[in-house]
Amino acid sequence: MSAHNAQARAAALSDKIGSMRFAMFTTRDANGHLVSQPMTNQQVDAEGGLWFYTRSTTELWDNIAHEPEVNVSFANSDDSTYVSVSGIAERVVDRTQVQAMWNPMVQAWFPAGPEDEHVVLVRVMPHAAEYWDSNDSKMVRLFAMAKAAVTGTTPDVDADHGTIRM
Repeated sequence: MSAHNAQARAAALSDKIGSMRFAMFTTRDANGHLVSQPMTNQQVDAEGGLWFYTRSTTELWDNIAHEPEVNVSFANSDDSTYVSVSGIAERVVDRTQVQAMWNPMVQAWFPAGPEDEHVVLVRVMPHAAEYWDSNDSKMVRLFAMAKAAVTGTTPDVDADHGTIRM
């Protein structure tokens, strides 16, 4: 894949995620069970990598060491936009990077600041991202669902569904 195609795919992923900062981050624990938790996406980098803060003392951190294959799902129900990203998580212990990405919202979750030795980063490098994006207004979608419920049919809504292969 050319560098231009990779950048275009990363830009497409960033565009689909848009302003959705909160995601459900799913890992597999040591027993093989899927576990999810809410996380805040800090950024989508130029290669399409998703960045998150966590602590090196968390189950998430341990799970990634055991099994780095993860899923990160975003949802904006107001706009009916949903994005599911599958990829490989990388544990990043880089004090310079922790400091560079620091912001006031992160401070609320990590009150000891970026100097806290347990504050670390996770970067998810996507394999693919699947998305669903409605083109209709909320009112049109509600009407279509109500009509479908009354008539016993499937709602007729204008929605894009696709996959971005990284």
